[in-house]
Amino acid sequence: MEVRAVAKFVRVQPRKVRLVAREIHGAPAVMSAHKLQYHPSKGAFLLRKVLVSAIANAVENHRIQPENLKIATIMVDEGPHLKRITQRSMGRANRILKKTSHITVVLEDYEPEGAVKPHGTKAKPRPKFEVSKKSVKEATAAVKEAEEQAEAPTEEVVEATEPVEAVTATETAEVATEAPAEEAKAEEGEAK
Repeated sequence: MEVRAVAKFVRVQPRKVRLVAREIHGAPAVMSAHKLQYHPSKGAFLLRKVLVSAIANAVENHRIQPENLKIATIMVDEGPHLKRITQRSMGRANRILKKTSHITVVLEDYEPEGAVKPHGTKAKPRPKFEVSKKSVKEATAAVKEAEEQAEAPTEEVVEATEPVEAVTATETAEVATEAPAEEAKAEEGEAK
């Protein structure tokens, strides 16, 4: 079923409305009305008024849901020109033509496609890794060997050729305090 709305003698150039009409031709009506709401041109503003009127006609007169409407055709015809004159040099006059338009929007009902999930309808099949019994036994054997090696203590025996002298705690503290002082003196000498 087709529903139409017409706006006649609209004060806008037909060329400006046709530019916008090409963008929304064949699109869903409600979506196009939302698009035209944010379009900056005067032609889009007037075309949106006619489109919203056509949607309202379909809802009120034929009880069609707005989501089921699609733009079938948009016709933008020339209306009569308003003739004006501007002054030119030496007493002459130039003609100004203020153009008007007749805008016709025809909507048709259609069955919208169902909502498509962003990644398709079916889940992707998971990869199947076929594991043989031999490879499982080999893997478990390798894991057991690694665990046994980690558990076995590794000790290195160092044979001392000279006996180690016992050092008392006071001697280590003296050596520890003397070393930073000697380093600081060496750095001062290098700086000079």
